[in-house]
Amino acid sequence: MKLQIINGIDRFTELTGRTLSWLTMLMVVLVVAIVVGRYFLGLGSIALQESVTYLHAMVFMLGLAFTLKRGGHVRVDIFYRNYSVRRRALVDLIGGILFLVPFCLFIFISCWDYVLASWAIAEGSSENDGIAAVYLLKTLMLIMPVTLLLQAIAELLKAQMILRGHSVQSDSTADAETFL
Repeated sequence: MKLQIINGIDRFTELTGRTLSWLTMLMVVLVVAIVVGRYFLGLGSIALQESVTYLHAMVFMLGLAFTLKRGGHVRVDIFYRNYSVRRRALVDLIGGILFLVPFCLFIFISCWDYVLASWAIAEGSSENDGIAAVYLLKTLMLIMPVTLLLQAIAELLKAQMILRGHSVQSDSTADAETFL
């Protein structure tokens, strides 16, 4: 049962992470278009400039869970890399319970009213020709801790299984590769 939960969360995170990675290519194309338009053609677009900010926020905020799954989060690797698999699992379990889960809950709870207020007024850009959906951008502040918490649960379950002597092999990478 735990392995099914882990694999389901890992597949979701892998799929969203790989999908988000394509947004970085779109950002590059948009930045080039903005620069060419502005400096060579004398054209400008506030909405196009703001769209780069929106994409940037999506990639970084929604990519946190993918980074966690891939082991790219910050830790003191000079010690961690020399630990045994069980000791790493113990560090991951304690760090997840003491720091990651409370962090996710804190961000979600502290942003809730802020995001709701933005939705209540259908907050738009402060620029006349900007994107009229700032409330959607702010919604990322609620989605980010949820996706990160979801992946944290999978990582905590993996660590728990390792500490109990079970092998944890995720099948999410292969599934996501066939999709993308």
